[in-house]
Amino acid sequence: MDWWQALLLGLVQGLTEFLPVSSSGHLMIARELFGVDGEGFLDFTVTVHFATVLSTLVVFRKPIAALLRDLFRFKLNDGTDYIWKLCLSMIPVAVVGFFFKDEVEALFDGGLRTVAVCLLVTAALLAFSDLLGGKLPVRGNYRNGISWWQALLVGLGQACAVAPGLSRSGTTIATGLISGVKREGMAQFSFLMVLVPIIGEQMLDLLKGSSAAAGTGVGSLALLCGFAAAFISGLLACSAMVALVRRSRLYWFSIYCAVVAVLIFVLG
Repeated sequence: MDWWQALLLGLVQGLTEFLPVSSSGHLMIARELFGVDGEGFLDFTVTVHFATVLSTLVVFRKPIAALLRDLFRFKLNDGTDYIWKLCLSMIPVAVVGFFFKDEVEALFDGGLRTVAVCLLVTAALLAFSDLLGGKLPVRGNYRNGISWWQALLVGLGQACAVAPGLSRSGTTIATGLISGVKREGMAQFSFLMVLVPIIGEQMLDLLKGSSAAAGTGVGSLALLCGFAAAFISGLLACSAMVALVRRSRLYWFSIYCAVVAVLIFVLG
């Protein structure tokens, strides 16, 4: 992977991470368009996801700081309740990461047709959430606007969204809306729940001396360029895109995902 290819891929990651259109799927599409070798691509994907996690930390620094202050009061309050629900939502994706990493990696070698199928699933899920979100009689007056079972259900959605083309933000937000979580509360929960899994994945790579940390498969310069591009573009785009997800109806993104999927099938 050349540095300029990594730079463009990093930009794609940063600009698509915060919309329900699958950043990993768009990375796969961009990889094919730019003719990037698949060797080490999953490690590159983890690296640029880590960059957008850092941009998320910067954008959400105030609510994160408030949550940490509540945590270190060492008593049950709104902040600790929210943190424990975030932790519960992370369990399913942790199970997938520990026990099914090879199967997930194989999905990234499945070509663009895998991406197209997953984009169609994303489109259907987003459309379904617009049809049913807020209409099912399941909404309750839960602390922080989300219940324990809703947090777990959203976590299961995130675990399924490891496949390229199945949008993580789209899946988690749609799952939350269908289960009765309000849109404005679901957006923040969705973006915060990914922080620890991605950071944990990167730390495990460092401890095991994997190619993501050592720079094998993908060169150090390419990793650095991709990381910088993803961080800067994510930092600039995060606030605007989170607001867009909160306020816009998801069927527009559903249409976009369906069109991209059809184009892949037709042109592929």
